[in-house]
Amino acid sequence: MVPVKGSAGAKSRLGDLPETFPARGALAEAFALDTVAALLAAEKVQQVLVVTADPAAAAPLAALGARIVPEPPHTSVPEVTAPDASSRDPLNAAIARGIRVAQQEYPLCNVAVLTGDLPALTVPDIETALTAASAHDLAMIADEEGTGTTTLLAQAGIAMVPRFGRGSRAAHEAAGHVPLDLPATASIRRDVDTVDNLAEVLRRGVGAHTSALIARSQQ
Repeated sequence: MVPVKGSAGAKSRLGDLPETFPARGALAEAFALDTVAALLAAEKVQQVLVVTADPAAAAPLAALGARIVPEPPHTSVPEVTAPDASSRDPLNAAIARGIRVAQQEYPLCNVAVLTGDLPALTVPDIETALTAASAHDLAMIADEEGTGTTTLLAQAGIAMVPRFGRGSRAAHEAAGHVPLDLPATASIRRDVDTVDNLAEVLRRGVGAHTSALIARSQQ
């Protein structure tokens, strides 16, 4: 399951992009398309759900084969399932909705939540992560810096509450998610929040949507 904000307000920390680069919203959409495309190509992935409130962002993702779960405006996670403030913000509320849909409609499937900003994501890294996660009821993958979270995982039937945001690794560990021992340079750990992150993934190699967008902007 992948949460996607849409172009409005997306990737605000990429505000200092060079003039030759695409707009932040276009980059965010390309990142999400590459993230979802890689997931759809993975043998271990049965279905990809995208939670979004943006119809413009939803259309190309649905065309790839993702199932769109509409995000109600101003959703919030009920207090009974989200005692901390981080889990009641809009992002975590949208993720919680996606988790509920996934677990209700695919009750025999394990669930993985990935952030939509993994443009360098590769199928082998997805398969490795899912295999490693199968040894734990609850698991997580930290970002490359080691303080955030790019992926949250739960075995079928196991409840999980998303706590994405600042310090999410510690929050998810405290909730029982076991950090998977993947190399720091694994593509599934390299999300893109800053201009430096973007430069790094472009050096490593990104998916077709991001690379095509960058190429068009620099012609």
